[in-house]
Amino acid sequence: MSHSWPMETAFKSVELDVADRICQHCGQWMHVCGHRKRRLFTLEGPLQLLLKVVQCPIRGCSGHSTTWSPEAELNISMPWWVIGWDVFLWIGHRRLARHWSVPQIRTELHDSYRIDLSEDAVEKNIRRYQTMIAARQQDLDRLRACYQDSDVVKLTIDGLQPEKGHETIYVVREVGKKRLWFAEPLLSSSEAEVRRLFVRARQIAEYLGKPVAWWMSDKQDAFVKGIAAEFPGIAHRYCQNHFLRDLAKPVLEKDSHAKVKMRSKVRGLRTIEREVLAQQQQQEQQKQEQQQQQEQQQQQEQQQQQEQQQQQEQVQATEKSPPAEAAEALPPSREQADIVLEYCAAVRGILNDDQGGPLHPPSLRMAEALNEVQESLQRNLEAKKGGPQKVNCGG
Repeated sequence: MSHSWPMETAFKSVELDVADRICQHCGQWMHVCGHRKRRLFTLEGPLQLLLKVVQCPIRGCSGHSTTWSPEAELNISMPWWVIGWDVFLWIGHRRLARHWSVPQIRTELHDSYRIDLSEDAVEKNIRRYQTMIAARQQDLDRLRACYQDSDVVKLTIDGLQPEKGHETIYVVREVGKKRLWFAEPLLSSSEAEVRRLFVRARQIAEYLGKPVAWWMSDKQDAFVKGIAAEFPGIAHRYCQNHFLRDLAKPVLEKDSHAKVKMRSKVRGLRTIEREVLAQQQQQEQQKQEQQQQQEQQQQQEQQQQQEQQQQQEQVQATEKSPPAEAAEALPPSREQADIVLEYCAAVRGILNDDQGGPLHPPSLRMAEALNEVQESLQRNLEAKKGGPQKVNCGG
């Protein structure tokens, strides 16, 4: 579907002609048989291409029924695109290199370049960009040029599952050059299915002419058997991350039980917060009632003062009106309530902190943080009571 351009759009016009006007079939000079207009978004502004379409004038020539468009058109944009290459590369770079979201890309295109694209159009161009990047990564000639200065290759394989129930994507990477060789989704993790991945990796290594130094994986049975079959005699290392994860399963289970016990002991946070908030609301209501009473008293005084002279009314009003600062000052208990709420928020954050791993168990950090809160509370209590009791050893 063609893009609808506003009537007031100012286009920059570029005229393109076919570079080679000689007919490939009969050698005659091809004539211009028509013109084709095309409008595009570019980073420099809207662009209108005037394309000369040529055709062989000899009716008996086999190429007479074929028309030819300028070759330079593909340097500006691909057929049927509404954006130029510069906009296309700009979108792909913002998405893959800077991890921008689709709404963020749309907003920046509109604000900075006055380019209005729908979310579907942006997503479609991102998929095209990803396809081109994947095709470039799998170009064996480029891969061979990249590994010219390498003596060996070091390969890893891992299975990634976006969500439960989805098919697993198996990814083969090369550690030395940090390149992703290929990725393939498999419905089954059987030995026969997984072995196809090692066959493909072996073919790529043979094409590059580089020996495989070692493989690294989480040592699933299918990985172990597949590597042993396709790469006999090659070292198979255990991934450090998976090794620590498997080794730490008993530790993490005990850590989980410890966190549950500590959370069971720290109870009543919500009750304390409700009581403090209720006290604050009560204080606010009392404050409003006092203000209303003061306003009523002032109104009564004003009615009485209306019967007296104007000078006496002004003097009495200034003497009897309460100071503004006393009405705006907060009671001391408000500050104390805020401190209590801050303590509750800190303790809740400690109890909800699940970050860490086998080397830094969350339960240990939770215990240390709770001890710090307890010590802080103890210091406040001692400061309120006048400090810790001093023992008199001279008596």
